[in-house]
Amino acid sequence: MILLCTAALLVAQSIPAAEKGAATPDQPVSKSSADTVIAKGKGVEVKRGQLDEAVQNFKVNAAAQGKTIPPSQTGMIETAVLDHLVQTQILTSRATDAEKAKAKEDAITSLKEAKTNAPSEEMFNAQLTAMGTSEEQLLKTMAEQATAEAVVLRELNINITDADVKKFYDDTNNAAKFKQPEMVRASHILLMTQDPKTKQELSQAEKDAKRKKMEGLLKRARAGEDFAGLAREYSEDPGSKDKGGEYTFPRGEMMPEFESAAFALKPNEISDIITTPFGYHIIKLSEHIPAQKVAFDKVAPRIKSHLAQQEVAQLAPDFLAKVRKEADVKILDENLKPPGTPADVPPTGRPSTKGKLDSERSEPK
Repeated sequence: MILLCTAALLVAQSIPAAEKGAATPDQPVSKSSADTVIAKGKGVEVKRGQLDEAVQNFKVNAAAQGKTIPPSQTGMIETAVLDHLVQTQILTSRATDAEKAKAKEDAITSLKEAKTNAPSEEMFNAQLTAMGTSEEQLLKTMAEQATAEAVVLRELNINITDADVKKFYDDTNNAAKFKQPEMVRASHILLMTQDPKTKQELSQAEKDAKRKKMEGLLKRARAGEDFAGLAREYSEDPGSKDKGGEYTFPRGEMMPEFESAAFALKPNEISDIITTPFGYHIIKLSEHIPAQKVAFDKVAPRIKSHLAQQEVAQLAPDFLAKVRKEADVKILDENLKPPGTPADVPPTGRPSTKGKLDSERSEPK
């Protein structure tokens, strides 16, 4: 997915790492203040509450990356985030119904892929919380972004051919981009030793009962009972039980104890009981997948997006300045106007579209 990055994201690169990386929630804003319109134009209306919410999400996301925002940068970030909100509204207002429908469909697909690729549903939700968002908010943001991107590609008449994509894939200089590390495909059964809602540890008696139950499941699995069936019936991992407990993963994604056991197994071998902070596991290995080049059909869509993004980087700034001028956007709060912007001249955004292939970016898995 092409990301139309704004100055707000560039500001994040200069934010110093926090010693403890904690974000302090802003003071709640009154309803009347939240409804105040701070930017207006053709197809554009941004209220104070929308900006406050977006800025708070930005701060929480920064904190999740171990960064803290100095008070001196708050104004700059507010201005940059407002610019992004204005830009998104301008572009989505120019979208066709078909583009909006396709963008929503793509966003749903991307979100499903992210959840599927996550080590567990619990870890996926924890990552959303750390980013200061919810699944519903993320889907909405992704759909809006995809809609804006569709408009940019249409208006700039950008067309990346299949030949362009194949040439990039075959270029030896890009080989490292498509290297898939050694992986394993394994299934597990988890009996949790903590309350899934409160995250509090169970009592020792409850843990002993879970351990005894797991010993029984291990005996049944090693006796030849269907492991996937046991996982669907007994596993307490909501992210994998419906898939028979199966995950495919490289090194570095799972708990160390779990990972070491999985990579040490032989195909069809079942582990002893493994203890992690989540609880008791038994693992069955299906296969070792050696390091290899990712198949072309799996990365072609990402390559196409990457190449389109490079063209957007060249053409988008002038285009975005043009559509913003046409929208006649007025920033109604003097404190949110970029420095040096005359009162009667709407500021023009100069967003950067430089980015990387999805495989090179750090995103929720």
